[in-house]
Amino acid sequence: KCAHLRLACQTEPKPCYTSKLWWCGITFLGLGEVGNFTAYGFAPVALVAPLGCVAVIGSAFISVLFLKKTMRAADILGGTLTVTGIYLLVTFAPNVPQELTARQVQNYLVSWPFLVYLILEIIIFCILLYFYKRKSVKHIVVLLMMVALLASLTVIAVKAVASMITLSAKGKMQLTYPVFYIMIVLMATSCAFQVKFLNQAMHLYEATAVVPINFVFFTTSAIISGVIFYREFQSAALLSVFMFLFGCLLSFLGVLVIARNKKEEHLQMSFIDYGHIPGQKLTGKIQPDSHSSHYGTLNNEDDSVKSQS
Repeated sequence: KCAHLRLACQTEPKPCYTSKLWWCGITFLGLGEVGNFTAYGFAPVALVAPLGCVAVIGSAFISVLFLKKTMRAADILGGTLTVTGIYLLVTFAPNVPQELTARQVQNYLVSWPFLVYLILEIIIFCILLYFYKRKSVKHIVVLLMMVALLASLTVIAVKAVASMITLSAKGKMQLTYPVFYIMIVLMATSCAFQVKFLNQAMHLYEATAVVPINFVFFTTSAIISGVIFYREFQSAALLSVFMFLFGCLLSFLGVLVIARNKKEEHLQMSFIDYGHIPGQKLTGKIQPDSHSSHYGTLNNEDDSVKSQS
């Protein structure tokens, strides 16, 4: 974002990939995703997925330093709620063995709870896809629900792949099993379609609406998939489950508070403000037509004003 803002201020804007700062940001983003992928090999899905709210807190506070944003009371309140939720998540996370062998993954794939869950997920996804394609319903909930359904499969595949790679690195070779490559294909395919629908949502709606809703949907689907596929809360106490879910709720509230009423900074949104025309009291603004090189017409029929425009 910082690189985009700097490039937008130049007299001759250049592509973002010509900026060293942009490449630095992309590199750090890639390292973060590698760390996120690795975490699935050492911790439960139900813990790793909700901890994604750390990125929301981090971006809110780091933007004060690098983007010169103003720290709002909502940011402090949201950060406090989220940190409290994170403490509860880490304290009451399910304590289950994390070394998953290829044979265990195979058994989980053919277990009846997962097969029922998979059938229901496919039916719901097909219904949403029908409304999206045939009825042209592009509501934000429809788009992000499809992203969340795909994300549940992505999380299952990512944890399986990360766990098998971790075991292989320890000397227990798991990469010779076909299920390892099946999970890689599932991970890549579900990720690609996630990007498609998420990009559509970002194109149609403000990021301040997409980010918190996507976080809530993604985290919920990830926890459900972890419970059904990896049976992470199978032997957990009722109090631990309640406190864990309460921590999730606090994290959700914190993210929503941080994103609520947050003004976005649009780049290169040029317009003509007619309030600055001498002798006129017009306050309307006119923007270029996105489909042509001509400007629109004024609502005022005064020819002199039209000529000034």
